[in-house]
Amino acid sequence: MTALPPKLEAVVNMFQKSPKAFRLQALLDFSKRVPPLPEHLKDNHDQMEQVHECQSPFFLFSEVEDGKVHLYFDAPPEAPTVRGFAGILLEGLQGATPEEILNVPDDFYFNMGLTELITPMRLRGMGAILTRLKKQLSA
Repeated sequence: MTALPPKLEAVVNMFQKSPKAFRLQALLDFSKRVPPLPEHLKDNHDQMEQVHECQSPFFLFSEVEDGKVHLYFDAPPEAPTVRGFAGILLEGLQGATPEEILNVPDDFYFNMGLTELITPMRLRGMGAILTRLKKQLSA
């Protein structure tokens, strides 16, 4: 398996080693770490890509500056699962290189023990977010 970027690997390891009840709380905690959109994106979802596979409205924008990726996500506060996924990706991939992100296995999140907590449909949403991010970075 391809090595994960160090920060993402740390998040995956934390989830792997945690009891089931803590994993759910951690996912909810990550949902609270998604910052508000910057002014230039705040009311401009047309500049962002919607991830239609997510059950809740979810928007993604990425940019590369000085070889490092900057991520911006928007999902309603009433959607803590998808916001949690965004928080995990933000924590693990913000500041990574495009190549590091492109090399993240599409199913990396299966190693986090979330399959016991989250429905397969919601997990596919996390995969879709990563897929869209990779498409943006490879364009």
